[in-house]
Amino acid sequence: MSVLDVTIDALGGGPADLGHLGRGKAVLVVNVASRCGMTPQYAGLERLHERYAARGFTVLGVPCNQFMGQEPGSAEEIATFCSATYGVTFPMTEKVDVNGETRHPLYAGLVTAADAEGHSGDVRWNFEKFLVSPAGEVVGRWAPQVDPESPEVVAAIEAVLPA
Repeated sequence: MSVLDVTIDALGGGPADLGHLGRGKAVLVVNVASRCGMTPQYAGLERLHERYAARGFTVLGVPCNQFMGQEPGSAEEIATFCSATYGVTFPMTEKVDVNGETRHPLYAGLVTAADAEGHSGDVRWNFEKFLVSPAGEVVGRWAPQVDPESPEVVAAIEAVLPA
């Protein structure tokens, strides 16, 4: 089963059809937070989304409040913050847990992938990045501190773009 077959709601309510959002596209899934030292990464994520959207790519933001309560807002507050502060246009999901017994099934599929240092398992912090290929396979994982526009992330995205 592909991670794109998982059911998750959109930030604004109702189902976020990951199959529609991601099937046939490369997707960078990122657990996000509005009150984190890495929150400025939203700007780079939006630039990636804009740069590659026409070539079959999207960023998928997944709000999570598991790391020191850095995403405490409601869905409306999160959406307003992202739009007003960083001009975010990429899709966002409901707020979920990425670790522990209440880990969302999307992350249960993502965390089995290892990063370049061999880390797999629990998400370490906000803004951990997972690249999903157009076929729905997890093909890349980067630590939270890795800039979304870093050469290694950009090269991995370009390697799996369908168009």
